[in-house]
Amino acid sequence: MTPTQEHIRQLARGRVLVIGDVMVDHYVTGRVSRVSDEAPVPIVHVSDERWTAGGAANVAANIAALGGKALLAGVTGTDPAASTLAGIIGAIGGAVEAHLVADAARPTTIKTRYMGGQHQIVRVDREQGGPVSRGTEDRLIDLVADLADECDAIMISDYAKGALTDRVLTAVMEHGARAGVPVIVDPKRADWSAYRGAAFITPNRKELMLAVHAPCSNDGECGTAAAIAISQTGAAILLTRSEQGMSLFADSKAPVHLAAKAREVFDVSGAGDTVAATVALGIASGLAPEMAMQLANIAAGVVVAKRGTATPSPAELLAEIEAGHRALVTTPGAISLEAAQALRQQWAREGLSVGFTNGCFDILHAGHVALLREAANACDRLVVALNTDASVSVLKGPSRPVQAEHVRAAVMAAVKGVDAVILFGEQTPLEAIQALEPDVLIKGADYAEDQIVGADIVRARGGRIVRAQLMEGQSTTRVIERSRKP
Repeated sequence: MTPTQEHIRQLARGRVLVIGDVMVDHYVTGRVSRVSDEAPVPIVHVSDERWTAGGAANVAANIAALGGKALLAGVTGTDPAASTLAGIIGAIGGAVEAHLVADAARPTTIKTRYMGGQHQIVRVDREQGGPVSRGTEDRLIDLVADLADECDAIMISDYAKGALTDRVLTAVMEHGARAGVPVIVDPKRADWSAYRGAAFITPNRKELMLAVHAPCSNDGECGTAAAIAISQTGAAILLTRSEQGMSLFADSKAPVHLAAKAREVFDVSGAGDTVAATVALGIASGLAPEMAMQLANIAAGVVVAKRGTATPSPAELLAEIEAGHRALVTTPGAISLEAAQALRQQWAREGLSVGFTNGCFDILHAGHVALLREAANACDRLVVALNTDASVSVLKGPSRPVQAEHVRAAVMAAVKGVDAVILFGEQTPLEAIQALEPDVLIKGADYAEDQIVGADIVRARGGRIVRAQLMEGQSTTRVIERSRKP
């Protein structure tokens, strides 16, 4: 079964206790112009710094971003980094309920990544290895005892930083069983015996190979390795396989394989957290494991296309699902108005301005490209509304359009600066403008402002109208006429 909007909505029903190694991800971004005279290392001219939730805290942030509720248990120090993490979690809102044990004897783990443009140059880790103290163990175990009955699933986010000792893991499994909730594990330790009792384990290929001492390069080898892990732990294995996608192996069931979502990859940081969070929230929400895996596969494709540790939104999942559906029905490019509304709301939450323009765009020419470039420069995100074939015929005559709507949508979606494409069959795009409430409305300068449909709606909301300059001599009609000349 293909995921639907209802499956995405169902994620909001889940409450997940996330326990594990919390940390702060710190990104230092700059421009590299030369190599140092002092040593053969690049010089980074810093332009930006940002801090995000990392490790188990990033899992909780992903759950919140997907609409679920996360109860976060972990260990921090009593240092400024702990305050930074508290601020990051607080900014997420009530969807993450933090229960963090402060241990003055340990620093809060920080991973600092120095970025030269889009590329990571070096990572610097500040942390204390080794298990937490007996007293900190006891406080974590007490938290699990108190919170297990308040959740629908427990997510163990193990980064091998010391919070998840054997005692803590044993207590998690016992309290999970007592509360009747499934336990999902994102593993890092090589010995998985402490994970016995879990319902699901979500390793990557390297983690599975290290745990069972068996190769894992193709379907057959992965199946054999997973069978060993299942016999050792009793858990189903949801294996992430990089460019080969994901596979679900469960005892006495045929394996399920999903191809990776083809995306331009900017950064894989935190993608494993996204998979673990989506699977855990899906299970907590009552979705079948196969459906939770499909949503996790889609969510991973969303976050690797972003820079740094990132989270996916329900709107982005819906857009990806609709894109896959369009590919099946040969209408690539356009998304539904409902999906565009969800994206628009997400962009608004991120503080991004949204622009809107429309037209037939029958044969894309240099004049169109110039208009679209000006439109994209006027906003942070641009939505383009295309007339359907039927409405083009009404406007331009029975010989138009030259290109079918699905072809025009596919071409438009590939234009740089265009972030979403929708189709409308009405005489004007008024309904779409009312639904999307753009901040910027862009139309060609051949229209006076009082002739632009929806201008009053945009102005009433404090938005602005941009009348884009036209390129002389460029029009679809002229292109068609020239093409017909002998």
